[in-house]
Amino acid sequence: MEVILYKDVPKLGEKNTLVKVSDGYARNYLLPNNLAGPATPKALAALEKRRAQREKELEVRKGEFQEKAQKLASLEILIPVDAGEEGKLFGSVTATDIADAILAASQIEVDKKMIDLASPIKVIGEHEVSIGFFQDVVAKVKIKVVSK
Repeated sequence: MEVILYKDVPKLGEKNTLVKVSDGYARNYLLPNNLAGPATPKALAALEKRRAQREKELEVRKGEFQEKAQKLASLEILIPVDAGEEGKLFGSVTATDIADAILAASQIEVDKKMIDLASPIKVIGEHEVSIGFFQDVVAKVKIKVVSK
């Protein structure tokens, strides 16, 4: 039996996908729990319409993220910190600190989870950080850590 998933089902498929399952599994588990519905011609047409709408929305979001990435790539973010004489920081610069500095410098809100930081920054100097906005939209941002 072919069904359209209404929700993500582990080891079976993601929401809004067409899957083939046994009749008993569909009848006894998927359908009663509103995890899926039968793949009727009307339901398949509605699924295609939802897919097309989602594709359009993703293109719009991707364009917005590309604009943000281009704006951030042209900026140099300055982060003043407390440091010793040898250039070592008394703490470290984390993804949260970078996100706050980006917001202050450019009014672009960046989630700290988007910032690809292998380890916290612990020395003064220039560092390049990658920010993954979307599937394949990545911005390289120059971070300049300076002593207060």
